Amino acid sequence: MRDAKNAVVDVVNGALRRVPTWVLYILYLLPVPYLLYLAQTGGLGREPIKALEHELGEIALQLLIIGLTVTPLRRYGGLNLLKFRRAFGVLAFIYVALHLLVWLVLDVGILSQIWADIIKRPYITIGMAGFVLLVPLAITSNNWSVRKLGPQWRKLHRLVYVAAILGGVHYVMLTKTWAFEPLAYLAVILGLLALRLPKARRKQAV
Repeated sequence: MRDAKNAVVDVVNGALRRVPTWVLYILYLLPVPYLLYLAQTGGLGREPIKALEHELGEIALQLLIIGLTVTPLRRYGGLNLLKFRRAFGVLAFIYVALHLLVWLVLDVGILSQIWADIIKRPYITIGMAGFVLLVPLAITSNNWSVRKLGPQWRKLHRLVYVAAILGGVHYVMLTKTWAFEPLAYLAVILGLLALRLPKARRKQAV
């Protein structure tokens, strides 16, 4: 049974190695013009701007979660998605930035009100903190930065763990109720991070 599983994993990994990362960017950026079209034509309901914000933010959170699954999938299942991890991170940042841009320009639009909301509304404060943490990660998501920073690059990019938690908490607080979906996102994030703890690694080694 193990040999059959390993054979399947090898076939999948071989197929993944042949997929260029630019395909991922195209596939994941396709929803953006479609969502904008829906927002303009009434396809996002009576509050299209709020709906657009929500959709962009949720895709960003999903991409952060997918990025967090790369290491556990390789460690526990043998599936190697390492070549795509950086793309998932960059795409997550793009969607977070679009989510923020829609809120800044289309939803609020008044500079003084934006600053007041960031200070007075905890869920916005937490969301902005998550975005700020992602900025240096996006800037250094290139081969030159990896070479320049050396071992510090990995340490810097561990900030994504905190950013993902903040994103999950932001979503939970945004709903203002104990809704299942935001809580499920946060639980998945915490579960994926728990798999990185030393104790979980020791259990896998045994």
